[in-house]
Amino acid sequence: ANPPLIQALAHDPILRDCKLIAEAWDAGGLYQVGSFPNYHRWSEWNGKYRDTLRRYLKGDEGVVGDLATRIVGSPDLYKGRGARASINFVTCHDGFTLADMVSYNDKHNEANGEYNNDGANDNNSWNSGAEGPTDNPEINALRDRQMKNALLLLMTSRGVPMILSGDEVGRTQKGNNNAYCQDSELSWFDWSQVDTNSNLLEFASNVIAFRQAHPVLRGAHHPSSIDPSDCGHPEVSWHGTRAWQPDWSPGCRVLGVMWCGHHLDVDASADYVYVVSNSHWDAHDVELPVVDPGFVWHLFADTSAEDTGACVLGEETPLTNPNWYTVSPRSVVALVARPVS
Repeated sequence: ANPPLIQALAHDPILRDCKLIAEAWDAGGLYQVGSFPNYHRWSEWNGKYRDTLRRYLKGDEGVVGDLATRIVGSPDLYKGRGARASINFVTCHDGFTLADMVSYNDKHNEANGEYNNDGANDNNSWNSGAEGPTDNPEINALRDRQMKNALLLLMTSRGVPMILSGDEVGRTQKGNNNAYCQDSELSWFDWSQVDTNSNLLEFASNVIAFRQAHPVLRGAHHPSSIDPSDCGHPEVSWHGTRAWQPDWSPGCRVLGVMWCGHHLDVDASADYVYVVSNSHWDAHDVELPVVDPGFVWHLFADTSAEDTGACVLGEETPLTNPNWYTVSPRSVVALVARPVS
């Protein structure tokens, strides 16, 4: 209950300005996500966030309710510690890269010399219709969209986001999910991908800038579904295809979340962000919640768009229909409310 090294690190005055982050599991089977001895200092890699987001993206049933919990900083795991105890991630140095997560159903670790017996088998990945590289333009477009879906959901979740280096340019390990033993092209960073995958890199850059510009996405506490400031909207609200009517049934794959900045101490009183995700293979018309008078929804990102998918900060465009938006199959949309010009 009180491991001496962990406790000593937490209280060491030399480390007082350091961020202490635990990978709260080990090779022997110990798993302490949500229960790691933290001394009000340690944050944790949230493996449950990773697993939930991956399952949602590939279209599993019965995930929407758990996804909502992860989006608000996993209060079931970190109640009393705040959202920043949660290090949210989809990929890390162990396992598939983001590009491989959407390109392979199974690990391909033959190059490691252990007959593909090493590495994890429970990857919650989906190859989008073909195992590995393909010339099929529809599959490649879907993979690009799925990577953007993961990045957009990650960057609009409460907690501390962590991105694996290279995911922003679609780095691949050719399906190898245990490349620690590789000093080869499998593990190297191919800098030419900065140019060849500039679309994805621009999307990632724009989404990071969007998070930085909206304090409501970066709050330190777990948001409440009540209205403590009596402004007419709760801190966070949930929506389905109809506004204010979330669908928590197992077959639902559509979830909308609206963040209201009226409740922050910072100057963000008019900061409304609405993110709606659709992991279904069909498009859905989604009714948008009404916000303050004089404000209309502007489009920041739609991962199904043929261009970058996320605009440059400040260049969001007002919706043609302010009340409804068609969310394409397997895509995520982010809106921001701005005054009518």
